[in-house]
Amino acid sequence: MSILQVSTSSLSSSTLLSISPRKSPKSSRLIRCSVEGTTVTERKLSATSEPLLLRAVKGEVVDRPPVWLMRQAGRYMKSYQTLCEKYPSFRDRSENADLVVEISLQPWKVFKPDGVILFSDILTPLSGMNIPFDIVKGKGPIIFNPPQSAADVAQVREFIPEESVPYVAEALKRLRNEVGNESAVLGFVGAPFTLSSYVIEGGSSKNFTQIKRLAFSQPKVLHALLQKFTTSMITYIRYQADSGAQAVQIFDSWATELSPVDFEQFSLPYLKQIVEAVKQTHPNLPLILYASGSGGLLERLARTGVDVVSLDWTVDMAEGRDRLGRDIAVQGNVDPGVLFGSKEFITSRIHDTVKKAGRDKHILNLGHGIKVGTPEENVAHFFEVAQGIRY
Repeated sequence: MSILQVSTSSLSSSTLLSISPRKSPKSSRLIRCSVEGTTVTERKLSATSEPLLLRAVKGEVVDRPPVWLMRQAGRYMKSYQTLCEKYPSFRDRSENADLVVEISLQPWKVFKPDGVILFSDILTPLSGMNIPFDIVKGKGPIIFNPPQSAADVAQVREFIPEESVPYVAEALKRLRNEVGNESAVLGFVGAPFTLSSYVIEGGSSKNFTQIKRLAFSQPKVLHALLQKFTTSMITYIRYQADSGAQAVQIFDSWATELSPVDFEQFSLPYLKQIVEAVKQTHPNLPLILYASGSGGLLERLARTGVDVVSLDWTVDMAEGRDRLGRDIAVQGNVDPGVLFGSKEFITSRIHDTVKKAGRDKHILNLGHGIKVGTPEENVAHFFEVAQGIRY
């Protein structure tokens, strides 16, 4: 069925032109006008219509998939590189409301994505939890005193965002005011296991030896830390939602380093606890879950109760949808490396992903964050093609 249906009785000035778009949200209204005997009926979205991304997650009929990209505000953009020269410290950039808003809006002003994500880091709450850290250029995150015992974990405080990160609330409120309902403002947090991985390992890790040693030799100590992060992230998600975030993505990037049986012990229960607690106070807040390399855990990710599972590129989108079922929305999952290809190649991969995802409950995205060095013009092409799709 065509989006536009035109019925004519003749080619004279008395021709009746009827434009009947697909079912629209309840907040839409009809506008009729007549020009020289021709009546045109058009459905116009009102200013109160929800952003496309939120409507797609709910399963409403939409004309195209919403699109945004992980790490869309970041090092591939020349405007961001210029700002980094003036503010070389990542924490200076991510802990100042003015800079957070400016950086968050850089891709919005150029590409108009359907999701504008807060510029921040999953480790931002650590200082407020008595875990000193820094993010060093060329090295990444550094935890200065990794906890190793029950006594160390006892020193970790519960996170109180109003006291520790007031700039997050200010930035989210300003982002909502800036984009209105043209885009959904997205917040995000780290999942308990992934946060614990950084903290126990002292930073990034390739083998995750330290946290696995703790998990398998002193599980009670790790569970105590996981619970503190769980309680704190529940508070943080609510804080972001109350400040303007219309959806929140939970990053459990390193949970896929666990075997399925260990995921069910050290990650799944805490993710479920977060979802259940947030839904009690914010039942309409969409929660998105992302875990890198999650092909072996897809069904378990769905069991967390989140609204959206974000697939990485190692999972075929059609197979992922079959495994997850159609009741849950999906996000993704174009390989970020595709953006180094030709425009024709990028176009073909976008259409392949959208076709396999189907027209219901899909957010087009990459399967991971944009890579450093990605040509900015290719990102522009990605958005141009994505926003030109019509089901």
